[in-house]
Amino acid sequence: QVQLVESGGGLVQTGGSLRLSCAASGLTFNSAIMNWYRQAPGKERELVAGISDNGDATYYDDSVKGRFAISRDNALNTVDLQMNKLKLEDTAVYYCRAYLPTHNIYWGRGTQVTVSS
Repeated sequence: QVQLVESGGGLVQTGGSLRLSCAASGLTFNSAIMNWYRQAPGKERELVAGISDNGDATYYDDSVKGRFAISRDNALNTVDLQMNKLKLEDTAVYYCRAYLPTHNIYWGRGTQVTVSS
């Protein structure tokens, strides 16, 4: 059974930092493309960042470029999202997603990030 469990969310002031982590189990982690998505109240879920199976390639939405950094540890089956210089508009539930070569997609339950002024 595939499980993705996010952690690290919380309340932070504007300009602050948080580090999210996603722990994966039940899948061949080093074959999975991993992504972080977020969903703000009243908005659609959007892709924030992604990382290739071996970590050599990364992707960032323009809204987080230069502030967020995605990384993975294939030995520990984790993918992290370092978030710096947080803005009010970064407030959302952040989700971890795994995309496998079989085209199966799995989601975590999310972790809340709230940025306050």
